[in-house]
Amino acid sequence: MDIKGTGVALVTPFNSDFSIDYGALGRLVDYLIEGRVEYLVVLGTTGEAVTLSDAERHDVACFVARRTAGRVPLVLGMSSNATDALCHSLGGADVEGYSAILSVVPFYNRPSQEGIYRHFKAVAEASPLPVILYNVPSRTGANMEASTTLRLAEEFCGKVIGVKEASGRIGQIREIIERKPEGFRVVSGDDALCLPLAAMGAEGVISVIGNALPASFSEMTRQAVGHNFDKAAVIDRPMQPLYRDIFLEGNPSGIKGLLSIMGIAGDTLRLPLVPVSQATRDLMATHLSELPSRLRQ
Repeated sequence: MDIKGTGVALVTPFNSDFSIDYGALGRLVDYLIEGRVEYLVVLGTTGEAVTLSDAERHDVACFVARRTAGRVPLVLGMSSNATDALCHSLGGADVEGYSAILSVVPFYNRPSQEGIYRHFKAVAEASPLPVILYNVPSRTGANMEASTTLRLAEEFCGKVIGVKEASGRIGQIREIIERKPEGFRVVSGDDALCLPLAAMGAEGVISVIGNALPASFSEMTRQAVGHNFDKAAVIDRPMQPLYRDIFLEGNPSGIKGLLSIMGIAGDTLRLPLVPVSQATRDLMATHLSELPSRLRQ
């Protein structure tokens, strides 16, 4: 698949009893597709995958595949800090309807660069689908350096197809963009950096804000990737306060709060995550109301 453009890291809505709200999940999938996003990422960090049981993860993945019905490509989040366990899961995974997997740098263990390389080498060899690497050191405790990303991109060309870069290390991201093999995509893992990274040569984003504002945010991304930076900036600037708001008390607490304000889905989360404070909720409501009406979609 091609991960150019806007992918949305799909939230998993819950009912008030913490069970999965499949009605809201189905409506959200339709809303995002109608908003013209390029693809959906299921069971990532934003989807609270770590608090779902194995059976729930399987059921969510199958439900989204059925609801999407081929309208957009799907990416399945599959990660672990135990390499052998992840490879075993990949070998038996039901990936019908999915085009790639997204897998994060092993967390908590804090592996060396050689350890990160060997982990993803094993993942690439075990995965039935192409692999998108995910580098987010603020969560994992380990940064995947440009040299490691490039080594994997070059050695597994066609199998390791891109990287979601959420390190915030602009020099590192620039090095990957400048030295990557043809066909390897670099996409932003940070909504606020989508436009500046596109100016450097990144080719899209895996977005959180896109859950709430798919039409406007995906249009901004298309303009940015198409190097129409003035048009992209007209959309991007008014949205910057919301980019910040949804991370004030962590993800996905913020985006679930915004979805609740908009009446799209509830803001129930599973512990240890909790809903955002009333102060943050009020701030999001204010910034949402200040958006031009054409961007509130």
